[in-house]
Amino acid sequence: MTRILPISDQGAVEAALEVLRDGKPVALPTETVYGLAADATNPEAITSIYETKGRPRFNPLISHVADIEMAKAQVSFSPLAEQLAATFWPGPLTLVLPLSETSTIHPLATAGLSTAAVRMPEGFSRQLIAGFGRPLAAPSANRSGRVSPTTAQHVADDLGGRIDLILDGGRCRVGLESTILAVDGAQLRLLRPGGIPVELIEEATGKPVERSPSQSTGDSIIAPGMLASHYAPNAGVRLDATEVGPGEAVIRFGGERLAGEDNAIAVLDLSPRGDLREAAANLFDMLKRADATGATGIAVAPIPDQGLGEAINDRLRRAAAPRP
Repeated sequence: MTRILPISDQGAVEAALEVLRDGKPVALPTETVYGLAADATNPEAITSIYETKGRPRFNPLISHVADIEMAKAQVSFSPLAEQLAATFWPGPLTLVLPLSETSTIHPLATAGLSTAAVRMPEGFSRQLIAGFGRPLAAPSANRSGRVSPTTAQHVADDLGGRIDLILDGGRCRVGLESTILAVDGAQLRLLRPGGIPVELIEEATGKPVERSPSQSTGDSIIAPGMLASHYAPNAGVRLDATEVGPGEAVIRFGGERLAGEDNAIAVLDLSPRGDLREAAANLFDMLKRADATGATGIAVAPIPDQGLGEAINDRLRRAAAPRP
């Protein structure tokens, strides 16, 4: 039986710590999406994440930290990495850095790589990590390859009965997973677009961010979210739609109607006012809502590709990719 506790509950933190100390995963809210968190230093705990999600073990996990000291005990920071952490942490930025000699992150969490993906989240999850005293590996709290959860109910719908505890912190503020950057000395490479637009990173550092070929092909999995097919609802997803086909639900943007929309199973708008931040926060919820209508397909209108639109379109392309 899965318990759901609001994070405002006085016993929520201790209940979560008890499950984590027992080597089991807990679903918890972050500013990006809900994560399925377990002890990143414990192989049994990490195995429980992979088994609960049905996640391939070659797909590494992000280790979440409470502060920069905890991060530096696990990975080696270049001056550029330190600048990025100082600018964007806590927040939706993950850095892929070389493991330090003192690292206690288990190789199961890194998929045996010589690097680890680390992030400092905002709010309640960061406080919980500080109370636990060790990094928490925390991929999204859903079955592998499916739409990421942005509410506790999303988690319950997907993983209810598979985990002991879901902590309810309301709807996630950002609604998209973190941006993932590989930092190699003074060079930056984008592995996954996410909650921080690349333009802000380039502005803050004065350095260009290279787009990795593997980011779009998924041929080399060195960070989460790089599989070609990911974030997928049950219904097929059709992108850049300008008209509605038989049996389709519609996800549009900016209030722009699609031809034949009156015959759609359902019509949802990521942001009627054309706000990409609002669209990002709504994306996964609307994919789930469209899927729940029983539509045979989901027609998604074109989304601008600048700013957060890059991350939105990345998720949509993977949702629409052929299923393995």
